[in-house]
Amino acid sequence: MQIALRVEKTAPPDELDACAAAAQACVGLLVEAERRAHPVVSSDAAPDTAMLDAIDAWRGIAIRKIVRRCSGKRWSDAQALDGVTARHGSAEARAFTPAPTSPLPPELKKMQVEGTQLPSHPDDGTSDARDPQDVDAMVTVRLSPLVTMTSGKSAAQCAHAAQRAWESMSADERARWAADDHRVRIVRDTEAHWAATPGRVSIIDAGFTELDGQHETTRADW
Repeated sequence: MQIALRVEKTAPPDELDACAAAAQACVGLLVEAERRAHPVVSSDAAPDTAMLDAIDAWRGIAIRKIVRRCSGKRWSDAQALDGVTARHGSAEARAFTPAPTSPLPPELKKMQVEGTQLPSHPDDGTSDARDPQDVDAMVTVRLSPLVTMTSGKSAAQCAHAAQRAWESMSADERARWAADDHRVRIVRDTEAHWAATPGRVSIIDAGFTELDGQHETTRADW
C-alpha cells in the first residue's frame, strides 16, 4: 500500500499529526473497500469489488506500506488516483489501493520516499498537552521508545497498527470508531510504560528497510 503525505516546504506537518493522518487514511481505505463491495440496500450503486479484491491480494502477501511525500501540484494530481484522503491536525495523507510496486503510476513515481523527517514537538508519551482534542480518541497507537525511525517509517508503522486494530475489532467497535471518523491518538511511549503495558495489537517490523532485524515498533489499544 502506498501512502502519500502532503509536506509543503513552508508549512510541513507535525510528525505525530502525519502518523495519525496516515493511520486514518489506511483504515478509511479498508472501510471504503467494504462499502463499495457491499453497498447499502437503499443505495442504487452496484457492488464493486475491485478495491476489496486488491486489498485481499495484498493481505495475502504482506501488509507492507510505503510512505511517500509530495507537495503542491503533485499532491493535487495524486487525488485522481483511487484512494482515501484523511486530515488530522496539521497533516494530510492519502492511502491508495494496493498494487504492485512496479510499474508505479507516474503520480506516485514522482514522489520522494527516503528521508522523510518532519518537525516533532516534545511528548513524553503520557502528556495530553500536545493535542488535547485527541485525548478521547477511541484508538491509541503508541510508538516504541526503543527504536529510532524517520517520520515516514513511523507513519507506516502507525498505519500498520491502526489496520490491525480495525481488523481485530467487533462489528460494534468498528461502528463506534467509524462514528468518530476513525480518529487515532498517537503517542511516543515512555520506556517504563512500554515495559509494563502490552498492547492489544503489536506490530513487529520485518527489518527490510530502516531497522536492522525485527523490532516491535508500535502498539494499539482501544
